[in-house]
Amino acid sequence: MGVGPSPAAGSSSAAGSLSGSDRTRSGERCPASVDRAVEQALALVGSHSSGAPHSPDQPHSADQPHSTGRPRPADEPAAAPRSLPPDRDAGAAHAHGQDGHQQEHRQRHSVSWQEARALAIRAGQAVEVRAGRLPLDQALGHVLAEPLVALTDLPSFDTSAMDGWVVSGPGPWNIREVAEAGDKKRAGAGPSRDLGILAGRSTPATLPDGDAVRIATGARIPAEANAVIRSEHAHVDEAKGLLHAKHQVLPGQDIRPRGQECRAGDQLMPAGALVTPAVLGLAAAAGYDALVVVPRPRVDVLVLGDELLTGGLPHDGLIRDALGPMIGPWLRALGAEVSAPQRLGDDAAALRRVLTTSDADLVITTGGTAAGPVDHVHPVLAEIGAELLVDGVAARPGHPMLLARLKKETAAAVSSGSRGGARGGGPYLVGLPGNPLAAVSGLLTLAEPLLRGLSGREPEAPYRALVRDEVHGHPHDTRLVPVVHRAGGRSNGPGSGYGGGGAGTGSSAEYVVPLHYSGPAMLRGVAAADGLAVVPPGGVRSGTEVEILDLPWASAMPWTEGCFT
Repeated sequence: MGVGPSPAAGSSSAAGSLSGSDRTRSGERCPASVDRAVEQALALVGSHSSGAPHSPDQPHSADQPHSTGRPRPADEPAAAPRSLPPDRDAGAAHAHGQDGHQQEHRQRHSVSWQEARALAIRAGQAVEVRAGRLPLDQALGHVLAEPLVALTDLPSFDTSAMDGWVVSGPGPWNIREVAEAGDKKRAGAGPSRDLGILAGRSTPATLPDGDAVRIATGARIPAEANAVIRSEHAHVDEAKGLLHAKHQVLPGQDIRPRGQECRAGDQLMPAGALVTPAVLGLAAAAGYDALVVVPRPRVDVLVLGDELLTGGLPHDGLIRDALGPMIGPWLRALGAEVSAPQRLGDDAAALRRVLTTSDADLVITTGGTAAGPVDHVHPVLAEIGAELLVDGVAARPGHPMLLARLKKETAAAVSSGSRGGARGGGPYLVGLPGNPLAAVSGLLTLAEPLLRGLSGREPEAPYRALVRDEVHGHPHDTRLVPVVHRAGGRSNGPGSGYGGGGAGTGSSAEYVVPLHYSGPAMLRGVAAADGLAVVPPGGVRSGTEVEILDLPWASAMPWTEGCFT
C-alpha cells in the first residue's frame, strides 16, 4: 500500500478497535505472547535481564534537562477514562473491516508505545559507532565523538574588554602616545596618529606608574597596568596632557584576565554534543582546526505504492505522494544524511533488490506495512532473513509501524575509502504506515530515537506539559495528538482557567493546546503543531500533564493559535 493523504488506505492506517483482552492498559502486564516477543527483541538489541520485566518508561534519568529548557513537572494527575468521541478526527483513527489475518497478526506482535520507543533506543545504542575527523567548515550538524578540550587558556593573555585607556597606578595619568609601527603615511598626510595599543599586535612595552595609553578592545594589556577606563568614562586635559577618570577606578576593571573563560585542558563540551555554529566558534577560539565527530547516519527512503502521483491534482483513484517530499527533510532535521527518495510502487522484487543492495545505516519505507494484498514489506523482510524488533505498536495513529534489523550479508559491501563503513552492526529498517500522520507517528516513535543512537547522541530526556483541553483517548492504545505550546499569562477566554490565574495551568505555567485535524490521513494539524502529546489509553482531562514529543522545528515556531485550536 502506498503513501498519501487517503483516509481509505486502511491497510496503511491505524488498526480498528480491539477488545480489552487484546491490548494492555497502562500499568498492566502484556499477554504472554507479547512478553515473549519483547524478550526476543530486547535480546537482539542489547542486554536484558532474563525473567525481569523491562521498564521502558524511563530510558534514562528523568532529572536530565530537556534541550528546550521547558519545565517538566514531576507528578502526573490521573487520566480520565474516556472513550473515543464520534468526531471526524478521532473517528478517523479506526479502520474497520480488517480481515482475520490482520487482527491475529496485531494481537500476536504489537507492543506498547513505551516498549517500542525503548526498543528503538536500545537498537541505536547497540551499534558500534566509528568516528572521523572533519575540518571545522564541514563539522556543522555532526556529533562530537570525544570531549572538546581547551588547547589553550581562554583568553590566552590579559586583554582589554573595552575601547578606552589602559592605566597604571593612581590618577590623574600622563598620556603616552603610541604611534602604530609601520603606519604608512600617505602623500601630504600629517604626523603619525596616536593609535594606542591595537588588537593583534605584539606584546606592548611595560606601562610606567602614573601613565595612560589608548587601547582597543581585545588588545593585550601591558605589564604593570592595573585597569582600563572606558572612553566615555574618561576626560582628556589636552593642555596638560593628563587623563582624568569620571568615576572611581577599580583594580582590574574592564580587563579580561588570562584563563577567565577556561584553562588549557578544561572540558568545554562533552562527547555526544551536537556541533552547532556556537560550538564551531568555541572550537576555533580554543585552537581547533578540525573536530573528531560521528558521521551522520546515512538513510535511504523507499516510497511504496502504485497509486501515488508526484505532481498535479489527484485524479482517477490516484493521490499525491505526501510523504516523499516530507520524509527526507524531516530525517535531515533529525541529523541524518538522506538520499533522494526511491519510488518503487507496489513491486516486491524491486523492494527486495533495494534492501539487499543498500549500504545505508537505515532504510525507511513508506506504506506496505500492514497485511493487504500489495503490502510487501513483511513478506520481503521474511524472505531476506531480517529480524523484526518491533512489529506493530499499540499506538494511534501508526499502529502498523515496524522496526527490523537487516542481515549484514544482505547489505551491500562498502568499498574502502567510501563514505560508508562508519558503523558496526545494523543496518536497520523502519517501516512507516502509508497514512501521513501515522507515518509521522512512526518517525517520532521509532526513527527519531534510533537515529539519536546511530549518531552518537544520548536519548532525549522526556518532558511533560499541562494540556489545556480534554483529550479523548483510545480504549487500549496510546494516542499521539498534534499540539502547540502556549506560554502562561495569556487569557484564553472566560472561565478557561488558563493564563488568568484561575484553575488549570495557573498564570505562569506553560501548557499545550490540542489541534484539530488529527486523523491518521491528515497533515493539516501537525503542519501547525510544534509537538505531539502522548495521550495514554482512556484519554486525559483538562489540566493533566502529558509527555510531549517535540517536532524538529519546535523552537522556530511562533506561538499563535490560528484556526486549529
